[in-house]
Amino acid sequence: MYDWKLKEMRRQRNVKIVATLGPASDTREMIKDLFVAGADVFRLNMSHGAHPDIRERHAMIRSIEEEMGRPICILADLQGPKLRCGVFASGLEQLVEGEGFRFDLDSTEGDASRVNLPHPEIFAALKPGSTLLVNDGKIKLEVVECGEDYAELTVLVGGEISNRKGVNVPDVVLPLAALSEKDLKDLEFVCELGVDWLALSFVQRAEDIEQARKLVKDRAALIAKIEKPAAVDAFEEILASADGIMVARGDLGVELPVHALPPIQKRLVRECRKVGKPVIVATQMMESMITSPVPTRAEVSDVAQAIYEGADAVMLSAESAAGDYPIEAVTTMNNVAESVEKDDIYRKVIEASRTLSEGRISDAITIAARQVAETTHVKAICCFTHSGTTASLASREKPRVPIIALTPMHKTARRLSLTWGLHCALVPQVQRFKLAVAAAAKIARDDGFATGEEQIVVTAGIPFNVPGSTNILRVASVSEKLIAEGEPEW
Repeated sequence: MYDWKLKEMRRQRNVKIVATLGPASDTREMIKDLFVAGADVFRLNMSHGAHPDIRERHAMIRSIEEEMGRPICILADLQGPKLRCGVFASGLEQLVEGEGFRFDLDSTEGDASRVNLPHPEIFAALKPGSTLLVNDGKIKLEVVECGEDYAELTVLVGGEISNRKGVNVPDVVLPLAALSEKDLKDLEFVCELGVDWLALSFVQRAEDIEQARKLVKDRAALIAKIEKPAAVDAFEEILASADGIMVARGDLGVELPVHALPPIQKRLVRECRKVGKPVIVATQMMESMITSPVPTRAEVSDVAQAIYEGADAVMLSAESAAGDYPIEAVTTMNNVAESVEKDDIYRKVIEASRTLSEGRISDAITIAARQVAETTHVKAICCFTHSGTTASLASREKPRVPIIALTPMHKTARRLSLTWGLHCALVPQVQRFKLAVAAAAKIARDDGFATGEEQIVVTAGIPFNVPGSTNILRVASVSEKLIAEGEPEW
């Protein structure tokens, strides 16, 4: 079992780590070890695992959360509308460059000349010249002729095609429902279960987010997974509609040239930072650690680049879900993050890429808190928040000192655990700013951020319970007298 001490639950980094759960990490002991090793968020992949399995993993996470006394974030990732071809009589065929092939709605088994594609919506959107990619882009086809139930194709890049391989249509906005029948069932299940974030796969437009929000209501925050060219083109509108973004480089790398991914990733992360919404960089970050106890140098550089860009979180997929070394993968990612964030160049890059605020009072207070903390000996910025807005604004500033997000809301503390730099803590409900300051001082002392007469900055919105009303700032000493003033509330 992983060796741990409770005092080490204060992370020594700002970027968060998302670990996907799966067959390699489906016991309570392993999930706890992953949390202690550095996982801040656990991803439940709805593409794999029946509802009873998902329910069991959710219960184990919440049990560990109670034991450790730290809020833990749970992200459920919907499968989305997966497009797959039908089956072949021989199980597989070899497509040869320059030859013809056909997709159609005929459900009979396929051969070297054709196969079923049970998605009439694809045929409705295709036109001559459209590109189709099969098997993660290994096979490339071009439409020569098409109708409402077929597409005649030319093989541009050949290869082996087999039963139910995935099909991508990169240069067409498909008239697909954002949520499949499976997604609708999974959405309701995980929302009733009580997840904190819900990731929507294959988003193409802002309307996809709005459709999901009507069903989710306020039961979970919504992450838009950017994995189609159409989503990149409509990113501004998608970002405005979503609560967070995932740069899902797997399918995006299939549908776009791989050399286009780095500038797209950098742009998307920067746009998220500008509006203060969390962004996760995902897919193949430490892929070799599925079978190796150490990553490649290139993978370490990839993770480091996402951290230098200011991503809120970096994600492990199969590395923690199905790999041989899940603990080592999380530990390595944690070590890379700590190393990068100690680099002087990291601070210069982060501070040089800050954007101007929108001129609101809440922005001015948040900027002032950062400036006070960075020009004095203040040990932490403490944000008292109900909806999470105050803490999110503090995170957007990327200050040099730790940020403590204080909230009486379990839901808020868990959701904020995905956001850069936030150490989330539950505190009693208060109605006076003086008691909020006392609560902040107690948490700062108890969690090891400040001692004795060391100072903290406290921000809040008065009156309480009004999102976005951050309008007050106080510098306070972490003194026994101040903490005692709030003790009746504890």
